[in-house]
Amino acid sequence: MMEAIFPRPLKRAFAYIAVGGWSAFSVFFVVWIIIASLKRNRELFGKPWSLPLDPQWGNYVKTWVSSRFGDYFLNSLLVVSVSVFALLVVSVPAAYVLSRGRFRGRQTLSNVFAFGMGVPIPLLFVPLFVIMASMRLADTLTGLTIVYVALSIPFTIYVLEGFFSSLPSELESAAIIDGCTDFQVFRHVMLPLAAPGVATVAILNFVGLWNEYQLSLVLINSPENRTLSLGIYSLITSMQYSGGDWASLFAGVTIVMLPTILLFVILSEKMISGITMGGVK
Repeated sequence: MMEAIFPRPLKRAFAYIAVGGWSAFSVFFVVWIIIASLKRNRELFGKPWSLPLDPQWGNYVKTWVSSRFGDYFLNSLLVVSVSVFALLVVSVPAAYVLSRGRFRGRQTLSNVFAFGMGVPIPLLFVPLFVIMASMRLADTLTGLTIVYVALSIPFTIYVLEGFFSSLPSELESAAIIDGCTDFQVFRHVMLPLAAPGVATVAILNFVGLWNEYQLSLVLINSPENRTLSLGIYSLITSMQYSGGDWASLFAGVTIVMLPTILLFVILSEKMISGITMGGVK
């Protein structure tokens, strides 16, 4: 019925227009923000669409040093890197067992993790803050890292289950016949085959946690423990009293965007192959 109303070439044209239009929209504003970060404030509002006549690299120095974005950058890098590493250490073996193991309650456990993805994060703000405060981990980077890992496990396990399920079981059987233990099968056979999937969830979690704002706002209070997303918020707040240094604000936004853009440019091919692999079961 749908095929008769919308022929396949027409549907494909709509898809290309939608994806191409959204890509062009995103690239345009990323480039515009970078250009705006190199202008003076007067030039930014007087000629918003022109190239900077005299690039103001000092906007980045001012944001990095005076607005303490250097400290926030290191905090974000530390928290997100440790969180992603801990996530993989916990989630990869768990996803392998849930996808390959045959034991009572396996499906129930999988359903629990799938259910965990649907819990609204704002619903957890108060319980998480009370728990972290009782453990004396509130307003610490350690506490924020633990919360990031705990809340990202359901999504990571759910995605990795799909990757491990897509791998042929004959390879496991051949390794067991050759004398490998269960751990050796996982370590030397299945884990290398699942590397594109592991890389994909690592990138998705890194980007998601790098841009995370709500949990940081609830759990972090001290200026020295702020992450980059809180740094942007504090910069916007300070503009209410300083008269509005929009060029420095755009320099801060560029600093936040740059690592995720570079990560995607370098690892996009591996990420796409991992998503494709996980989608074929």
